[in-house]
Amino acid sequence: MTNQSVTHDDLRALLVECCMLRIPVESIGEKTPFFGPNGIGLDSIDALQLTAELERRYGVALQDPDMARKVLENLTTLRSWLLEQQVGEEK
Repeated sequence: MTNQSVTHDDLRALLVECCMLRIPVESIGEKTPFFGPNGIGLDSIDALQLTAELERRYGVALQDPDMARKVLENLTTLRSWLLEQQVGEEK
């Protein structure tokens, strides 16, 4: 993932495409939960698809279930984690 910026808009588009969401991209706020009653409606299958796409697109694996719950909370947590992975690679 070196030298690759990650924007909230990139991640919004990835969510809609990967998880086949039928909602407008703009309706996904930076803090909108991915899961739960007030979220965008992702389920466990979506989480698997999303983690596979993150690995394919950004070259980072999200294998620990506890970490996945934290990372896949919303756009902000996902973007922060991806940027941390990028910084870790550069060291």
